[in-house]
Amino acid sequence: MSPYFRTVALLAAALGLLLSLFLALRPGDDEEAAPTTAVAATTAPVTTETEPPATTAEPPATTAPKPPDVVTIRIAVPRDAAPKVRRYSVRKGRKVVIVVRTELSDHVHLHGYDLMADVAPGQPAPIRCTATATGRCEIGLEDRCLEFADLEVRA
Repeated sequence: MSPYFRTVALLAAALGLLLSLFLALRPGDDEEAAPTTAVAATTAPVTTETEPPATTAEPPATTAPKPPDVVTIRIAVPRDAAPKVRRYSVRKGRKVVIVVRTELSDHVHLHGYDLMADVAPGQPAPIRCTATATGRCEIGLEDRCLEFADLEVRA
């Protein structure tokens, strides 16, 4: 291979890499560029008052983002091993959907609310409720007496 060809090939690869990096790291259409603002210099008249100037502008109020309407908890229960009991926590008054998937056929039971749903391979069990009772409730497979989660409702 000639040294000239090797040099041209390396330059072409480097340019291709730089072009790829440029395209990957540039701001996309979904990102807005920061607006540029021009600041005009003005001179204020000199005053001999000792009082600070009055301010009329209030700082903008900040608001926290609105939490989702429904809290969805997705749980996968293994077929062959006893799962570790996991705790899920929600605030009182929130709407909750618990979706359980497993390769076992059984009934998912949310104790404390006494809600049940059938689960089977390929058929997840959704349980819907509003978290009204504070405390901890077990979630388990009823026929197997297998607890796999706790739902904690806090005030």
